[in-house]
Amino acid sequence: MAARDSGSNGTSGGVQSLERAFDLLELLADAGGVLTLSELAARSGLPMPTIHRLVRTLVSLGYLRQDASRRYTLGPRLIRLGETAGRLLGSWARPYLAELMEITGETANLAVLEAGEVVYVGQVPSRHSMRMFTEVGRRVQPHCTAVGKVLLAQLPEPDAARVLGGRPLASHTEHTVTDPAELLALLPRIRAQGYAIDDQEQELGVRCVAVVVPGAPTATALSVSGPEGRIRAMEEEWMTTRMQEIAARLGAHLGGTEPAPQPTPTN
Repeated sequence: MAARDSGSNGTSGGVQSLERAFDLLELLADAGGVLTLSELAARSGLPMPTIHRLVRTLVSLGYLRQDASRRYTLGPRLIRLGETAGRLLGSWARPYLAELMEITGETANLAVLEAGEVVYVGQVPSRHSMRMFTEVGRRVQPHCTAVGKVLLAQLPEPDAARVLGGRPLASHTEHTVTDPAELLALLPRIRAQGYAIDDQEQELGVRCVAVVVPGAPTATALSVSGPEGRIRAMEEEWMTTRMQEIAARLGAHLGGTEPAPQPTPTN
C-alpha cells in the first residue's frame, strides 16, 4: 500500500496523518497482525520519520503494541472495536440473510475470516422444526466449513497455506479433509466455480453451501446450511446463482454503493 498524496486535494495535515495511521493498521491486519518497523516502511512507502511518529502515537493509544522482538502488533484496544463492528455487520446483513432464508427455506449465515479462523457474525434460522443453528460469535476452523473453504480460496496460495499449516488438520467426521496439501489443491476449483460445499465435513447429516461476498471490507461469506437431504434436493446451480446475486447486493451495500433494503410490507 503506497503512501497517499493528499496535498493536491487540499486535505489538511491532520487528516492526512489520520489516513496514514489507518493505512498502517490495515497493512498490519493484511500481514497477520505483526510487522517490523522497516517492513511497515517498505510496504507503506512512507518515510521512516513519519512511520516512527505514527507508530509512537498508535502505541500510546493502545492500538499498536511492541513485542519482545521489537515487532509491532495490533493492540488490545482494537478488540472492542472489532467486536462491535462484527455485531453491526451482522445487523446490516440481516435483510439479505432473511431474503436468502426465504428463498431456500434453510438457515442463512454470515461469516468472516479472522486470524485464520471463521467467525460467524450473523444468522437467520430456517422456519423448519429441524434446522441448523450456529451461535453468532462462534469460531471454527476453516478447513471443514463451506464458508471457510470459499474464503481460503480468495487468498493467495501462500497465505492460504499459512492459515492451514503443515500438520494434519482436525478430523470432525469421516468426510473431513485433513491433509493441508489436498485441501489447497481444491481451492482453485472452488475459486473458479464461485462457491464451496461442506458435505458432512463438520457434522454428520449437515450440508452447507457458501459464496463469497464481493466488495465487503473484510473477507466475508454467505452460506446456507441444513439437513443433508434437504440441501441436496435443491438444484445446485439455481441455489448458488441466487446466493451469488444476494451476496453481490450485500457487498455493494457494505461498500456504500447500494442503499439498505426496505422492509417488506406486511398485510
